Amino acid sequence: MHKLKSLLVVLGAVSLTASAQIDLKGHMKQGGLLIGKASPGSVVKLDGKKLAVSDQGDYVFGFGRDDEKSLLLEITDSSGKSWQKQIKPMKRKYNEQRIEGIPKKIMKPSKESQERIAKDNKQIKKARSVSSEKTWFTQGFIAPIDGKITGVYGSRRIFNGEPKWPHFGLDYAGKTGDPVKSPADGKVLMYVPDMFYSGGTMIIDHGMGVSSTFLHLSDSFVKAGDQVKQGQVVAAVGSTGRSTGPHLDWRINWFGTRVDPALVLSFPKLK
Repeated sequence: MHKLKSLLVVLGAVSLTASAQIDLKGHMKQGGLLIGKASPGSVVKLDGKKLAVSDQGDYVFGFGRDDEKSLLLEITDSSGKSWQKQIKPMKRKYNEQRIEGIPKKIMKPSKESQERIAKDNKQIKKARSVSSEKTWFTQGFIAPIDGKITGVYGSRRIFNGEPKWPHFGLDYAGKTGDPVKSPADGKVLMYVPDMFYSGGTMIIDHGMGVSSTFLHLSDSFVKAGDQVKQGQVVAAVGSTGRSTGPHLDWRINWFGTRVDPALVLSFPKLK
């Protein structure tokens, strides 16, 4: 009998099965994060690259803003049986956002500032390369702040009339000092109060390369190495770094791949 393959798409969310061996939940689109479930002891490969698999069979991967390539997902269970599925993210259209009033020293950093930026980027890259065996991401995510969304993922940004990198997070309006909550259980990987562009910056590990980053913070209530619970207040809204006013910029990564926090918020609770 042919292997049963089905694809269910509901409001952009997918549940993908191939004879009950390929099971994905999430959003099969640019910026989507996909959470998979295989039988314990399985080997999972994405385009030939092995993915981390928990003892319970959980695995995860994501698509970037502009990813268009079709990828081969292959699962081999402990008995040697193998299942394959070609997956391709749906293409999205993105907004354009114009922001004025950015200080000249931020727009055109000095040599000293460029060295500082390089140091900041190195710290961020190191934190986002962490691959713990935890699966906190499977509990689902909550918004880190109760505020109006003022900026969305993927928007092409124009600062003081100059086109710059797209925006890779969700911006929430807020007041300096407003509480920022951890969107899921995790472990604090770093907090730096004065990065050049992002100001007060915190990164929290949610397991297997999935992390949250908070930008422009005015304060932190936790430190690197602390374990935090979903909903725990970990920081305070600020206007540090390249910011024209108090707000929270929340980002989600799968290692170096920037995914859309708005899509992650719609995840069901898997545990």
